[in-house]
Amino acid sequence: MELLKIEFIQLLKGKKNLLAFSGGVDSSALFFLLKSHSIDFDIAIVDYEVRNESKTEVGFAKELATKYQLIFHTTTAPRFQSHFEESARAFRYDFFHQLIEKYGYENLLTAHQLDDKLEWFFMRFIRGAGVVELSGMEDVSFFSNPPHHLIRPLLGVSKDELLNYLETHKLPYFIDKSNFDEKYERNHFRKHFSTPLIQKYKEGIARTFQYIKEDKKMLLSGFKELFSQEDLYIIELFEGANVAQIADIYLKQLGYLLSFKQRHELKNLSSVVIGRKFAIERSDNKLFIAPFISVKLPKEFKEKCRIAKIPPKVRGYIFEKQIIF
Repeated sequence: MELLKIEFIQLLKGKKNLLAFSGGVDSSALFFLLKSHSIDFDIAIVDYEVRNESKTEVGFAKELATKYQLIFHTTTAPRFQSHFEESARAFRYDFFHQLIEKYGYENLLTAHQLDDKLEWFFMRFIRGAGVVELSGMEDVSFFSNPPHHLIRPLLGVSKDELLNYLETHKLPYFIDKSNFDEKYERNHFRKHFSTPLIQKYKEGIARTFQYIKEDKKMLLSGFKELFSQEDLYIIELFEGANVAQIADIYLKQLGYLLSFKQRHELKNLSSVVIGRKFAIERSDNKLFIAPFISVKLPKEFKEKCRIAKIPPKVRGYIFEKQIIF
């Protein structure tokens, strides 16, 4: 079985790629798969300083970068007082986004695989989720701030297959012992559900996720993007469009994840500011999404917005960015 599909090889060749690296099974396998297909990339690793092995893993990453003449990026995370996984993820992606902006990377590659996708499925399933949420991670997503593609080329591959690849080719990797600590919810799901299920039903699970992905596309066909500039989006809504799901898609591009409570709010309100950061407003059959800026507006500008049916909460951003409509 070819672990790295041809469509990803074609997508990555000749592009400026950044690999999110940890030294574990998944990212090490992706590292060597990319090298085996002569795909150019650089690597970035975060040291959280919570395990004794972390310095060794960073050193391993640096050695690989030197050996294969890659640009090596690293940073050390602060000590997080609570919600470690959530805080670590936010810090990690902020670091990656800084590198993307500074060095002009076109693609950010992560080594999420099928086991990760199934863990996510279970964690959303027990909290209550629809098809869009259950579909989980996409193999290719575009983000506008900063502009780049997030590519997960291993979502159809199991962890056992990646481990077998490394062992067969005698390639180095590290085992992160914290992945076995069941105080982290995802580790509990991995040990008791996703790993044994994938070992037994891998092909069927992969097909199910493909079916869910296709269903998701059908569900999200109720809108069309009419206009975008900077971080302003104007979207035409068709009959039956799910505003909360559509807003979620665009807010993710802007680096913001909606909570369950915020999704519920969007179902009931036509004008709302989310997290004091983003304005989401409906006007007739149009949805407006933009960063929320509170600013005193000239009378003539407000009148122009009124005539154009631009709702109030997005006007500040349009004015500040001097967007012409």
